[in-house]
Amino acid sequence: MHRRRQTLFNGLAAAMLAASVPIPAPARAQAPWPERPLRFVNPFAAGSAVDVVARLIAQDLTERLGQQFLVENRTGASGNIGTEAVARARPDGLTILVGSSGSMGINPSLFRSLPYDALRDFVPVTHAVSFPQAVLVNPSLGVRTLAELIARAKAEPGRLNYGSSGSGSTAHLAVELIRAAAGIEMVHIPFRGGSPAVQALIADQVQVAVEGLPSLPGLIADGRVRPIAVTSAARSPMLPDVPAVSETIPGFDAAAWVIYFAPAGTPAPFVERLATEIATSLRQPQVRRRLEEIGATIHGTPPAETAAFHRHELEKWRRAVEISGARVE
Repeated sequence: MHRRRQTLFNGLAAAMLAASVPIPAPARAQAPWPERPLRFVNPFAAGSAVDVVARLIAQDLTERLGQQFLVENRTGASGNIGTEAVARARPDGLTILVGSSGSMGINPSLFRSLPYDALRDFVPVTHAVSFPQAVLVNPSLGVRTLAELIARAKAEPGRLNYGSSGSGSTAHLAVELIRAAAGIEMVHIPFRGGSPAVQALIADQVQVAVEGLPSLPGLIADGRVRPIAVTSAARSPMLPDVPAVSETIPGFDAAAWVIYFAPAGTPAPFVERLATEIATSLRQPQVRRRLEEIGATIHGTPPAETAAFHRHELEKWRRAVEISGARVE
């Protein structure tokens, strides 16, 4: 009996001791979360596709978490001014870069000198979305597939012109990657934006152009342009009948993208939580629906996977810039 009482006492004492030791609650185990508003810095102008993504996500985060997420457009120098501002910001989770394939993929190879290092100065948070572009031809060219365009270019080297939104743009470099992989020659005609390039295509001033999907449905329906491929790794739900370039050139992927980056030194638990929250926002029906309307492919990958993807993209765009010969002093 005495032994049973002693055993019972020991058990109660152990239970009381355990109760006195604080056990971290799940919420306490999460990353420290800043109490002040968070800024998403978009280094490009309001109204762009990147800006639409940033504002959709910021609005959903604000509504779900009860904390302000602001979008700041800090433009200039092809995205370099806003990008540098985030690179120099304190790594306290309050300032986040809305990075694009231009500012954080192409610019590190396109510019001879940059005020930031795309790898050293940033921590990737999440690959939010990608934006396929369409390879377009003038219907009068008589080409219906990418394979036919390649054959035509090989038969008439240097006779076909292609238009892009500018030297060093994703549109320009996507065609350069196609050109190099297929072993063809076409003449690049840069324009000040995608719309002028498409208008030149319609006027038959160029025979080929590359442009983002949202502006194309009306032009395609009217027969003014003909899409023959999309630049993403897989077909786009927006143009499901149009093959991906990869169906002709295996492994090809030259979609534009949006990746969120934090300044280097930002605590890993915060980066992980922000990635999870952005991925949750991307799954919200109203957010998903709007992103699909502008031709976005949704990802929401975790930080480690995003970092690997970003390193691969830097190498791919470095190769494309080298092939193109484009350079900015």
